[in-house]
Amino acid sequence: MAFAHTGSVALLGVDGVVVEVQNDLEPGVAAFTIVGLPDKALSEARDRVRAAVVNSGEKWPQRKLTVGLSPASVPKSGSGFDLAIACAVLAAAERLDPAAIARLLLIGELGLDGRVRPVRGVLPAVLAAADAGYDQVVVPQQTAAEASLVPGMTVHGVQTLRQLIAQLSGQVPAEEEPDPAARELPDNALAGLCLPGIGVRSRSADEADYRDLADIAGQYEARRALEIAAAGGHHLYFKGPPGAGKTMLAERLPGILPPLTPQEALEVTAVHSVAGLLPAGRPLVRAAPYCAPHHSTTMPAIVGGGSGLPRPGAVSLAHRGVLFLDEAPEFPVRVLDALRQPLESGEVVVARAAGSLRLPARFLLLLAANPCPCGRWSRRGEGCDCTPTMVSRYQGRLSGPLLDRVDLRVEVDAVTRLELMERDSAAETTATVAARVLAARERAAARLKDTPWRTNGEVPGHELRTRWRLAPGALRDAEREMERGLLTARGLDRVLRVAWTTADLAGQDGPGRDEVRTALALRTGFSRGLPVARP
Repeated sequence: MAFAHTGSVALLGVDGVVVEVQNDLEPGVAAFTIVGLPDKALSEARDRVRAAVVNSGEKWPQRKLTVGLSPASVPKSGSGFDLAIACAVLAAAERLDPAAIARLLLIGELGLDGRVRPVRGVLPAVLAAADAGYDQVVVPQQTAAEASLVPGMTVHGVQTLRQLIAQLSGQVPAEEEPDPAARELPDNALAGLCLPGIGVRSRSADEADYRDLADIAGQYEARRALEIAAAGGHHLYFKGPPGAGKTMLAERLPGILPPLTPQEALEVTAVHSVAGLLPAGRPLVRAAPYCAPHHSTTMPAIVGGGSGLPRPGAVSLAHRGVLFLDEAPEFPVRVLDALRQPLESGEVVVARAAGSLRLPARFLLLLAANPCPCGRWSRRGEGCDCTPTMVSRYQGRLSGPLLDRVDLRVEVDAVTRLELMERDSAAETTATVAARVLAARERAAARLKDTPWRTNGEVPGHELRTRWRLAPGALRDAEREMERGLLTARGLDRVLRVAWTTADLAGQDGPGRDEVRTALALRTGFSRGLPVARP
């Protein structure tokens, strides 16, 4: 009996589980069996591995061959186990030294010609390997840069199985001459690695963005709310008629967000790697992602799910970035209410019959909506053809519990002719606002240095009320609103968070009564005699 084993990784969402790939060769009728809860793609590895080994110039063992994937109770999926299975087979057949692969972790799909093709989720897989104590991994050459993001890990990128066999045998790999006919064909090695996203947009930190806040006509209060939302990580709701600039404002929000920290970049990259959204040549996502799904998107696509094991949805793809729901009342009510849990906890737990998993979902939610079905309703009642019942029913599609979790609610008025035709020389650019946002974030980070929170929007209300008390009388207006039943306990906490962000933007040590009143105005829509933004 011949036996060999090596390592690979099974992905459960964005978390990896190290799997021991065992291979046993016994005398008997030639057969190839894979056990350990493989899915359809993994079961088909029998044919891929056999063809890749033979086409790499090696002899296939004509014996009873059993591949075991341990732990057997963990579901395994995908083609990323091909490379580990092939090496385990060759080691059991004494073509490779079993000791050479025993402490090696291998990830990659095999083509029928022996080429090693990239797979999705390399970064979270290598992170799991590092946590398990592995210090060497073998990955496809195309994803070696992504795997190298894990500190302390030695990464070996390979292009073919023949090359890997030579390296493990202590031989100098022969340089393979490219096929002249293949030069004229498009490179399909990355096919299936990058999949279409559901309205996900990300850019590199040094990539210029043509969307600038200075392009927006008027909307000073909405711009101010956008700045506060970016500085404190606060959720935002724009309500106004069509053409007022709600979508333009939302598209410019990622531009004023600070670059991701190294830890945040790894978190975002891991999610995008599993989802197949990493752009070619950019192994690390450094800028905040922006996800804007259509209102017909289903609940599994928003919160995560799908057949078999769940996959990341829009709330996870927007992790550490922006989730923009345009025409929010048009989304199914169940989909909107499903956002309530991740808005509070920063993660989403998806349970299926095949298993449950926890996905990161710390995003900034931006809702945009018309005031009524025709879009022309206003407090003055001019130009709207909708009945009061229609208006009430339309606005009621955004439930009270959902809106109670939104810190800033701004009514965006229609743009006037003067604002549209006259160039506003005082309009601030994205770079100017982004500098203030970054300074406010740094000020908050210094205050929250010894805590698990990064922004004011993450700090629990209890901590704000006890650890960082305001001056006497600063909360008088908010307490009055709460006594009148116009502000919930959660609402009071969110007013406190916005007040701290307003103070950070102003460079103050703490919020006073004016900052609290500004936060109240941005939540309730009543200015209380205090200007929210400069016209």
